[in-house]
Amino acid sequence: MKLRVVELLIITTLPAMVLAEKGLPSFGLVAATLVGGTLAAGASNAFNMVIEADTDKLMVRTSKRPIVTGAISRKHATLFATAISILSLAIFAIFTTALATLLTALAIFYYVVIYTILLKPNTSQNIVWGGAAGCMPVLIGWAAVTGSLTWVPVAFFMVVFFWTPPHFWALAIKYKDDYSAAGIPMLPSVSSQSSVIGQMWFHTIAMVISSTAMIQLAELPVWVLCTTVLLGAVFTFQLFALKENSDNYNKVAAGIFHWSITYLSLLSILLVVAQLLSA
Repeated sequence: MKLRVVELLIITTLPAMVLAEKGLPSFGLVAATLVGGTLAAGASNAFNMVIEADTDKLMVRTSKRPIVTGAISRKHATLFATAISILSLAIFAIFTTALATLLTALAIFYYVVIYTILLKPNTSQNIVWGGAAGCMPVLIGWAAVTGSLTWVPVAFFMVVFFWTPPHFWALAIKYKDDYSAAGIPMLPSVSSQSSVIGQMWFHTIAMVISSTAMIQLAELPVWVLCTTVLLGAVFTFQLFALKENSDNYNKVAAGIFHWSITYLSLLSILLVVAQLLSA
């Protein structure tokens, strides 16, 4: 289920729910949404492992995954992924809203079919458009509370959308040889360092702009906007150290990857605290 990856999705679900409620939603609704979301994301990841079992064998980073090692068969992994997909949708249908359930089904389909099967093996922009699946928890969390969507969750969606490429490319820089060996056209493995750095800059700046738009649409206090800009400034500062052909290129990229996780976590905490203080 790649639960360590799922953690990042959960991090954005809760603040979306708090913003939608303009306070704390009921414990039952939060629990159902987080459990259902965890199962949906875990199912998507499990389907991903089934589909990519052959290419996973070619990559050092993925060569110990359970299907590759034979600990779990493809058949059993598929049954498992299908079962928890159904359970996830049942939880959303029973305890949340029809829109949240529909968005969850769409997220699973998008990650498995659009990203894993169509985009990932065929384009270096795979994580850009495929990353939209990882933004869905924001919309799902909001829809679970209200049964509808507004511009606030859309802006939050765009924050995560633009955050995803620099976050993932920073990691892919370290494993670019792995992706080359598996024939997966991840941007750092098929493009020049200058191109990778340029695209990371574009998405980071767009992420900061989207973050400020989200704060304003959510009508949060000015201090929240200032803090958000400060977090974005720290993120961009990290990129200044990423220079092509430098001896510490991989090390700097690894630092950006870890900071990106911190950034999203701090932003999510900030949104929750700010909304609760404003309630």
